[in-house]
Amino acid sequence: MSKRDYYEVLGLSRDASQDDIKKAYRRLARKYHPDVNPEDPTAEDKFKEVKAAYDVLSDPQKRAGYDQFGHSAFENGGYQSGPQGFGDFGGFGDIFDMFFGRGFGSTSAGRGRNQPRRGADLQYDLELSLEEAVSGIERDIEIQRTEPCQRCQGSGAEPGTHPTTCNVCGGTGQIRQVQRTVLGQMVNVTSCNTCGGTGQIITSPCTSCKGRGKVRRNRKVHISVPPGVDTGSRIRISGQGEAGDNGGPTGDLYIYISIRPHRYFTRQGADILYEVPLTFTQAALGAEIEVPTLHGKARLTIPQGTQPGARFRLRGKGVPRLRRGGRGDQHVRVTIQVPTKLTAKQRRILQEFAETLREEKADDKGFFEKMRDAFGAN
Repeated sequence: MSKRDYYEVLGLSRDASQDDIKKAYRRLARKYHPDVNPEDPTAEDKFKEVKAAYDVLSDPQKRAGYDQFGHSAFENGGYQSGPQGFGDFGGFGDIFDMFFGRGFGSTSAGRGRNQPRRGADLQYDLELSLEEAVSGIERDIEIQRTEPCQRCQGSGAEPGTHPTTCNVCGGTGQIRQVQRTVLGQMVNVTSCNTCGGTGQIITSPCTSCKGRGKVRRNRKVHISVPPGVDTGSRIRISGQGEAGDNGGPTGDLYIYISIRPHRYFTRQGADILYEVPLTFTQAALGAEIEVPTLHGKARLTIPQGTQPGARFRLRGKGVPRLRRGGRGDQHVRVTIQVPTKLTAKQRRILQEFAETLREEKADDKGFFEKMRDAFGAN
């Protein structure tokens, strides 16, 4: 299978600077590193391809040979670009330390797969009602995670037995091969195939975990959701993620919050919007009404002459603010209900009222006095 052009692999033109090459490598190495993408079966091959391209193009001598002869400059006994494993990154471990902060890419044989590694984080999606988001909740959730095997205490070996040191790699988990090339002596470091890079051989695997040292279990975790969370809020629970490798620390559990839409209330940040329907007479004459809030019922005074779409504020009746403290407000928006059926008396009264609006003669009575008279208000 023919290799892709190294410049194409890194997404660069042939006149790219060394700084451009380094930036492209950092971006793609982080994107395709197998430890970052454990569920992507193609990540390892893509990472190897990116690493091979960087190994050549980041070295001025190798790059010159590649520009002149292409891939053939490194074949037929020449430099074999591209690692076969991930124990050594050709002297660029500092880049991965900067990315991940956990010793990825170290050239030291003592820092391979057999070193302690932190467990993966877990995600749990939690849906709440608006009322629960406003008040906060305490709840037990059930998650599935890997834990150290109790039978073998995480060693992977059947109790009474112990893993032995791999006689191929000497316990380092890596194989180093020195090759002479047209460009000088090159050291190629690969993961040991015999022990899988762990440096140890388990001759009697644990019957509970099948030699993996970890088992998958369902666990209940108690969580506390503070008042005021919203869709997109995230809660971190330390140490409740996947078990680490080789004695490494456990990962964390992240709770991602989503809020179900409410039948009556609409949330706008820390504020709540509620629409209240008024009759024509309530809007025209004014009224004292009762409206629901997320904190109980509240009284609201509607002044006379209230127009459709008018808003009123109920201070402190909104959602608790997570970081600033206090609560938002509830905004009450008025809609006017127009009756679809009228009695004969109601029709007559409204017709009489409409006639008064067409009178050109000045009248001492104002609009609202006319309304009270028309509807028999005191």
